Amino acid sequence: MTARHVVSCCYPAMDSTKTKAGGVLGTACLSTFVVNANTSAVSILLPSIGADLGASVEVLQWAVTGYMLVGAATIVTSGALGDVFGRRKMFVNGLILFVASCVLIAFASSGWMVIAGRVVQGAAGAAILASGLSLLSAVTSGPAQMRSVSLWGAAAAGGAAAGPVLGGVLNEATGWQGLFWIDAGIAAACIPWVLRTVPESRDPDRPRSIDFAGTVLIAAILAPFVFAMTNGSKWGWFSAPTLVCLLITVLAAFGFVAVERRIPAPLVDLRLLRNVLLVGSTFAILIGAGAIAGLSLLISLYFQDPATFGMSSLVAGLACLPVAAVVVLVAPAVTPLAHKLGARPVIVTGFVLMTAGFGFLAAVRESWSYVLFLPGLLAIAIGLGLSNGPASSISTAAVSPEEVGSASGISNMARYVGGAVLTAVAAGIYASVTASHVASGADQAAALAAGFSRSSIALAVFSAVGILLGLLVARRTPRPQAIHYAAAAAATAHTVPANPPEKAVRRT
Repeated sequence: MTARHVVSCCYPAMDSTKTKAGGVLGTACLSTFVVNANTSAVSILLPSIGADLGASVEVLQWAVTGYMLVGAATIVTSGALGDVFGRRKMFVNGLILFVASCVLIAFASSGWMVIAGRVVQGAAGAAILASGLSLLSAVTSGPAQMRSVSLWGAAAAGGAAAGPVLGGVLNEATGWQGLFWIDAGIAAACIPWVLRTVPESRDPDRPRSIDFAGTVLIAAILAPFVFAMTNGSKWGWFSAPTLVCLLITVLAAFGFVAVERRIPAPLVDLRLLRNVLLVGSTFAILIGAGAIAGLSLLISLYFQDPATFGMSSLVAGLACLPVAAVVVLVAPAVTPLAHKLGARPVIVTGFVLMTAGFGFLAAVRESWSYVLFLPGLLAIAIGLGLSNGPASSISTAAVSPEEVGSASGISNMARYVGGAVLTAVAAGIYASVTASHVASGADQAAALAAGFSRSSIALAVFSAVGILLGLLVARRTPRPQAIHYAAAAAATAHTVPANPPEKAVRRT
């Protein structure tokens, strides 16, 4: 996001009445909870959606990766549009788009309709997250602002944790469409609430040009790359389709750099990429977000398959709860721990635990019970909690105050990119290895275990790279302030800038 629409560049309250502040807080927190719960619930629902619509896992994984791809391409642009045309207007448009996407998915008659709805939902979610926090920051200041941002962070993390369970409950009670109908109803109810209680705000000093070319090029970089990662094992890693996809990614990356150097308000400030701490922490965020997204899809597919545990969506959602709960509980304690011990050992320890957890899961056999999965899952959850919070704070603390918003935008984009890429990698390996073992005569349970094992090895390799990135981090971090705790609380879903907003207040 740009520096003008995140906490670091928030405006003082335009109208300090409790009604308006309460309206913004209520709508921002509720919408963020719904968006993140919806996002994390979808993985649990995929087996039910696939069985109902006759769609394969290879097709439906795009319901996750497509959402992430569009979110990565549009989250910064959404904030910029809010700066120029009005944050409330962008927030309301995001809610309208979210309602439309939920209705489209609920009426879907094929897997591709679900994917189309999720692609639209990716843009809607990005607009809601980008604009909601900006509006919240605009109507509060001082301690009230920190309390509000902390509550927003708790809503973001709580939604991500509650999603699988809520999805499972609704699937059992109403069918998988129930989640999307209820989410559509809540989002629709938020629209008049926002219009009645939330004041409009803009940034009159921001250049009015919007980097739409950068948005398109981000999508052009990521989409063919994810296609290659998903289908490379089936096509052949050196086949023409795979190489063409990778070539398009490379050409789009060169085009993106060329565009960003020339426009007045770039999507990404390329100068920041010279900052080793920022780049290292951003890749650490990417790996952490991607690993947990990939794992969420894997355990949903494996646990619900009739050949393995045959869990219902509700039981599978409850089975995921220990992982989500540990991440949420660990996150707020990590920032003070990192200040006391140093960020480097905390982040490195986190990635060591993640690597060990995925390594443990790589030993899976068809005879394993759910209890045998728990040590690996909990190690990964604790590791994510240890690595993600400090990396989020470092990504913004490593730059000057006027660059915090841009650094935060890079980190936010990294979360979406990580989720899209590593979900595609994990799903692609899982499907191809399973199919290969079935074709060679293995029974379905053994084939699925082999697919899960090979995917876990891939995620362990990515986590091991995180260990190396952690070693680049400076040992000591600044003394944590309230905003650091908010960043830690929301670290599983969104990056909150880590500098005191009082030092960056601008008046209109």
